[in-house]
Amino acid sequence: MPVGEIRLESLPDAAVKAYLSFPQRNEFLPVGMDDEQLTVWVLKERALAQADYLGWMLGCGLRTELVPEESFYPALEEALALWEEEGEQDGADHDDIDIGDDSQELLGWGHDDAPIVRLVNKTIQQAVSQGASDVHFEASEGRFMTRFRLDGVLHTVRQLDRRLQPTVLARIKVMAEMDVAETRAPQDGRIRVRVGHKDVDIRVSTVPTLKGEKAVLRILDRSKTVLSLPDLGLEGDNLALFRQAASAPHGILLVTGPTGSGKTTSLYAALSELVNETSNIMTVEDPVEYHLDGVNQVQVNRAAGVTFAGAIRAFLRQDPDIILVGEIRDEETASTAIQASLTGHLVLATLHTNDAPTAVTRLLEMGIEPFLVASSLSLAMGQRLVRLNCPQCATRRPVDEQTRRLLGEAGAAVMEQVVSEGCEHCMRTGFRGRQGIFELLPVDEGLRSLILAKSSVDRLQDYARGKGFVTMLEHGLKLVAAGRTTVEEVLRVTRL
Repeated sequence: MPVGEIRLESLPDAAVKAYLSFPQRNEFLPVGMDDEQLTVWVLKERALAQADYLGWMLGCGLRTELVPEESFYPALEEALALWEEEGEQDGADHDDIDIGDDSQELLGWGHDDAPIVRLVNKTIQQAVSQGASDVHFEASEGRFMTRFRLDGVLHTVRQLDRRLQPTVLARIKVMAEMDVAETRAPQDGRIRVRVGHKDVDIRVSTVPTLKGEKAVLRILDRSKTVLSLPDLGLEGDNLALFRQAASAPHGILLVTGPTGSGKTTSLYAALSELVNETSNIMTVEDPVEYHLDGVNQVQVNRAAGVTFAGAIRAFLRQDPDIILVGEIRDEETASTAIQASLTGHLVLATLHTNDAPTAVTRLLEMGIEPFLVASSLSLAMGQRLVRLNCPQCATRRPVDEQTRRLLGEAGAAVMEQVVSEGCEHCMRTGFRGRQGIFELLPVDEGLRSLILAKSSVDRLQDYARGKGFVTMLEHGLKLVAAGRTTVEEVLRVTRL
C-alpha cells in the first residue's frame, strides 16, 4: 500500500477498538485490512513494538510501513476524527460529565477520558484539522452549539444538550487557567496545546450573556508558514508598488482592513523578503501570530507595562532598521510610529479602516498633524479576503443583466460566472481557500498637498483614480471574470 492511500473503512470494529485502547497512539496507525493482514503506518521505529502488539491482539498478519510526518499526521487526524465521531453517535452519554486533567497532547487523549474532556479536546482537534480560525461555544434556544469560523464565515458543526453549557465552559476555563467560579464578568486566558505535529496557541475569551456564558477560542497555529506576496494575490503593478514601499529605507507602510482580513499575513509576507543578516528587524504584536527566523518579536503585555508605544520607544534604542507594529490603535502609538519613520526607520503597521484613502483621515482624526502624515506615509494598502470557488464542484452559469453591468464597470465584460454547488471537499459551502483583494494608494507629491490641506476621503480617492487607482471592489470583480470567485462573495466583503 503506497504512502497516501488509506482505507479506514476496511478496518473491522475490533481493530478500531483495540487501537483506541492504547493510551499513547501518536506514532502508529492502522490504515487498512486485506486478506486478514493488517497494514499499520509507523512514524518512528520505536512504535514498531506497539504495532506488533496490536497485530497480536487481533490475531492477524501484520505489515508495517515507515511513513513521513507529512503523510502520517493528516491520516491520524482523519482517523481519530472519524472514530471519535462514530463513538459519540454510538451512544456516548453526556448527561453525567466530570472534568478531568488535560494532557495538552490532543491527539493522544485516552479513549476512556471523561466525556467532557474528550468533547472539548476533539472539538479543538477538529478545528485545527479543518483550518478554523475561531471556535464559538454558545447557547441558542434549547441547544448548546459549537461553531467554527472557516474561511471567514461561521458554520455550526455540533449541537449539544443545553445542560452541557456550564460544564464545557468550566472545562475550557480550567485549560486556560481562568477563574472557574467567575461567571458574571468577562475573562481572557490562553491555552497551549500540541495537536499532532502542530504547536497551537489558543486565545480564550468568555463573556456572560442572557443565555449563559459564551466562549470564543482564537486558534493561532504556530507551525504555519509565512506566505509569499504572490501567494496572497498581489500581482502586477500592485506587487511592484508594495515591494517598492516595503524596501524603502524609511517611511510608513500601512495595511488597512477589518479584523480577519489578512493584514498581519501581508506584513509578514513582506518581512520574509526583507530578512537578511545586515538588517535588524523588530516587531511588537498582540499576539505574535507568526514565528520568523531573523526577526526579534515582542508580545504586548500590559500587566508588565509592555505596550505598542512603549515597545517602539524601546526599539529605537536597539538600533533597528525595520519596525513592525501589530496595530495602531491610538494617538500615542501613531505618533511614536511616525517619529520612528522620520528618524530613518522603515515602519510597517496595520490600521483598522474600511479602505486605503480612509487611513489618511484616520491618522488626522487621531490628532496627528497633517505635515507629519504627509512626510512619513509612503503607501496605504486596503485589503479583504474573498473565498475562492471550490474546483471540485464548479459550474458555469449565465450572469444576469445587473451583474453584467457591474462587471463591465470594472472592465470585465463576461456573459458567464463560475459558481460552485457545494460538495464534500468544501463542506457543502461551494468555497475552498481564500485570496486577498487589494487597493494600493501610493503617496506622491500631489497626494501630500491634499493631505496638508486636510482634504476629504472622496477628494483623495478622486485624485488617486486619476493616477490609475484600482479599488478592492474592482480587483475582486476581475477575479470573478477569471472564474476564481463570485460576485456575491466580492460584494459581501467589500460592501459591509
